[in-house]
Amino acid sequence: MLQIILKLIGAIIVLVGVVMIYDARLITKKFFGFGDKNEATTGLKMLGTIISVIGGIIIIFAI
Repeated sequence: MLQIILKLIGAIIVLVGVVMIYDARLITKKFFGFGDKNEATTGLKMLGTIISVIGGIIIIFAI
C-alpha cells in the first residue's frame, strides 16, 4: 500500500514539474511583474526540471 502511495505522489510531483516547464511563460506573465521575463521563464523551467527529476527518483526508488 505504501509503495502505491509513494508512486502516486511521485507521479503528481512529475506532473507539476512538467506543467511548470510547459507553461513557464504563461505562469511568469500571470504571477511575476518585473521587467525581464526571459530570466524568470528560464528559472521556472529549471525549477520544473528539478522537480520532475525529484518526482522520477521517488517513483524509481519507491519501496
